[in-house]
Amino acid sequence: MTGSNTFDWSTVDNAVNQAAARGHQTAMRFYLDYPGRATGIPQFLLQGGLKTYPYTEFDNSTSVIPDYNDANLLSAIDRFIAALGARYDGKAQIGFVQAGLTGFWGEWHTYPYDGTTKPQNYMPTTANQRRVLNAFVSAFKTTELEVRNPDPVNADLPIGYHDDSFALETKPVAAGWHFMNKINDNGLQNKWKTQSIGGELRPELQSCIFSPAGCPVIEPDGDNDFPGSVQQTHISWMMNHYAFQTGYSTADRARALAGAKSLGYSFRATRAYLPTSATAGSSITVGASVQNIGIAPFYYPWAARVALVDSSGNLKANTAVGWKISDVASGASKDFTSSLSLTGVAKGSYRVVLQVPNALSNGAPIRFANAGQDTAKNGWLTLGSLTVN
Repeated sequence: MTGSNTFDWSTVDNAVNQAAARGHQTAMRFYLDYPGRATGIPQFLLQGGLKTYPYTEFDNSTSVIPDYNDANLLSAIDRFIAALGARYDGKAQIGFVQAGLTGFWGEWHTYPYDGTTKPQNYMPTTANQRRVLNAFVSAFKTTELEVRNPDPVNADLPIGYHDDSFALETKPVAAGWHFMNKINDNGLQNKWKTQSIGGELRPELQSCIFSPAGCPVIEPDGDNDFPGSVQQTHISWMMNHYAFQTGYSTADRARALAGAKSLGYSFRATRAYLPTSATAGSSITVGASVQNIGIAPFYYPWAARVALVDSSGNLKANTAVGWKISDVASGASKDFTSSLSLTGVAKGSYRVVLQVPNALSNGAPIRFANAGQDTAKNGWLTLGSLTVN
């Protein structure tokens, strides 16, 4: 944000475009205050007299806490979020937007400056927290939103959550402050069914959580339980920078990959509905029963396609059938059927295939947990065979 209502998106665009070039969606969060880094507060606000507070916690000597209740700051945040949504909402390149901007790392806390641990409470008022969240909801009608803490301020809003101390401060404890304590205490146990859950594997656990030896005790009430945390949160994605910056040993890497695969959705086709033969130029009914054995739904309405694969591996009658993969709830199954025209399809033997394409043109399609995945055509699930007479 270069001025009151001016923006330079080049840095963000470059990051988003680099990820998209690899066929990946971006998850993003913006911050004003990141311990140990230069301030993220727009310079025009600082020059305009915005009050800030220095602190030394988290080895910080450079960043500062802004007055989150400052009228000019709140107005600037409103305009920034609106501009961000206008630029990125619904874009195929974006997977998740986290409602940052507030608190250390944009994680919606200023601990220990919470009014109890220390007398100063530098968080915005409840009303101003709600104002920021409402701005995100207004700006993002399609892209999934997440915020750090499940609490009464956001409980009724269409916003998911991100647990950034995942597998350490996740499962409920008697002290009542872990992530799942907040989910349970606020009646949010089923919110994952409609809004996504993300997060970050706690950095101190990243190097050891997938090792048979496990991790040392970091906190008295610490979980050190990756699979248990996955099951309770229904988490769909998480950050794990150790996997990419350092990397795991061969055995630990296999366990880390298994851990990654345990997140989110897992679709399998349990039945296929199609004739074994048809007449050239006719239409046939094709269907599939799709089951989601994963711990969470797929949150975007990506639509399926059905096609025929000839003996040379070419796609014929490639048709969008409108089956929305988001309609298959976690732990449920759904039947889909549609008409497939054979107009222009020559006589011969074909395999009938199904795909749910990625919204990114170069992104990987959804893979099904079936042996028939990729057997007739890479990226497609084989449903059966058809002879066109």
